[in-house]
Amino acid sequence: MVVPEATIKRYYRIDRREIHYLKFILEGYDGVAAMKTLDPQEGLVALHIGPGCEEEVNMIIEDVGRRVQIETAEILKGDAL
Repeated sequence: MVVPEATIKRYYRIDRREIHYLKFILEGYDGVAAMKTLDPQEGLVALHIGPGCEEEVNMIIEDVGRRVQIETAEILKGDAL
């Protein structure tokens, strides 16, 4: 996965059985966001959001959240990958 330096990073906790679902959905929106799984057991993922795509990602997360448990996760600077 190649992530441009000018991305916005957001962290989410998702039902670990649904990580693949979120990744599949995001891949359908080419160039909007790249997802990296940080801890598959905890369902912790990082989204690297392209500049100007924040609102689109918000809508995607809101829609996915209607079907799957997903919440914003707080990551301390020392914990970020």
